[in-house]
Amino acid sequence: MQSARAVQEQPPIHVAIVEDDPGFSDALSTVVQAVPDMWLAATAGTRAAGLAMLQGPPADVLLVDLGLPDGSGIDVIRAAAKQWPSCSIMVSTNFGDETHVMRSIEAGASGYLLKDRSPAKTIDEIRSLANGGSPISPIIARMVLARFGKAARATPALNRPSPRMRRRPCRRARRRSWSSSPRASPRTRSRGSWRCPISRSGPSCGASTAS
Repeated sequence: MQSARAVQEQPPIHVAIVEDDPGFSDALSTVVQAVPDMWLAATAGTRAAGLAMLQGPPADVLLVDLGLPDGSGIDVIRAAAKQWPSCSIMVSTNFGDETHVMRSIEAGASGYLLKDRSPAKTIDEIRSLANGGSPISPIIARMVLARFGKAARATPALNRPSPRMRRRPCRRARRRSWSSSPRASPRTRSRGSWRCPISRSGPSCGASTAS
């Protein structure tokens, strides 16, 4: 809990809400207005109203529902990330599938909460988001970790060289070692050091054979 003195010294957190459920929106607005360290900056109930709201002064925290009656809240998130770059965006929705989660994060959301908690508990998550945190419902966090863990385990298998690819450098290395080895001078060559290529028709080095 923050002390009353600390709350008075900090400017209030300006909160904007895009939510189409009147009951949830009213309850969330009520608890935001009830705490001394927050200020309800604006509310919207549709995608169009949410996009229009972004033309005004930026809020510190934006809560966005994804299932809006005239479109997706992801459009509002994407626009807010560009028009309110200093604003921290958090999803508040009933959608817990991987597609909505990943699309929201890619659009610019820093937090993702399911509507399985009371609006009063959301207040602590708003404070966390405003202070640089990333509030995520436990089931969503586990889904995201599982997705990236699966991708990390698959990456080494894709980059692992085949056995043939591993043999090629060895052959090239042997060729380089053979071509770079110093040749013996005629005076120091021993009889065993001569190497004459033999063709199918006989010796090709010009040496005569004894009859």
